[in-house]
Amino acid sequence: MSDFEILDDAFRTILRADSAVRKLAGDLRFTEGPVWVPAEGYLLFSDIPANRIYCWRPGEGLSVWREPTGNANGNTLDRQGRLVTCEHSTRRVTRTEPDGTITVLATHYRGKRLNSPNDVVVQSDGTIWFTDPPYGIKPEEIEQPHNYLFRLDPDGTLVAMADDFDRPNGLCFSPDETCLYVADSSARHHVRVCDVRPDKTLANWRVLAVIEPGAPDGMRVDTAGRLYSTAGDGVHVYAPDGTLLGKILVPERPANCAFGDADRRTLYITARTSLYAVTLAAQGI
Repeated sequence: MSDFEILDDAFRTILRADSAVRKLAGDLRFTEGPVWVPAEGYLLFSDIPANRIYCWRPGEGLSVWREPTGNANGNTLDRQGRLVTCEHSTRRVTRTEPDGTITVLATHYRGKRLNSPNDVVVQSDGTIWFTDPPYGIKPEEIEQPHNYLFRLDPDGTLVAMADDFDRPNGLCFSPDETCLYVADSSARHHVRVCDVRPDKTLANWRVLAVIEPGAPDGMRVDTAGRLYSTAGDGVHVYAPDGTLLGKILVPERPANCAFGDADRRTLYITARTSLYAVTLAAQGI
């Protein structure tokens, strides 16, 4: 079976002649949260039920980077290159300092514990945005009245930016940060997009795409503004106007993806029990 499903000729421009999906590691439990660390030249990603963050280094393979992790899920880097992590079982967002110590960034909103921070992105000014669905906790443990999209300002102020998602999940900015994409991994199966105002408020929410099979999860964009959303059968690639251009087909259902390598042309894909990669002509953010 081909590794790609081409639905629009524009999809061909993201591919190289040698583009192919390849498996880098397996025998894991449920992989998530990939992030490329350019200063070190390696990929970090979570294995949620294993309570580990793994490191995959080209030419060396897989090693355990941290254990335990608070059942880490989404990861990203801040503008100083520090790892920012959403932790399920501890219900918090943390930052790893250069010396390896952990700084807790968010645990409560309005005096109540967060649900289960899921995925996270950092804006160019250092503002942290994360989603907080109730995955990984029991119904009786839920304290928040909604499954919020949160904004964590550089001064530590936590602001709820949207309260009408069912299962807010993956999120990312457009290249110029004027649009924010957020997945709703519920029965709605959709990715919503909104305008980001200069004061960091949000406006003009609309549905960009309804994703099937499966539901949208982790997402990334490339320098041309195309959206790469994980789905039930692989990674779906959308034009900025929501046109589905094609699919990168993956043997296992993916949960997240991230661009990496020095040229940021390799898309790393965390998919259930394995880590996959595909080298593209497109360049990621």
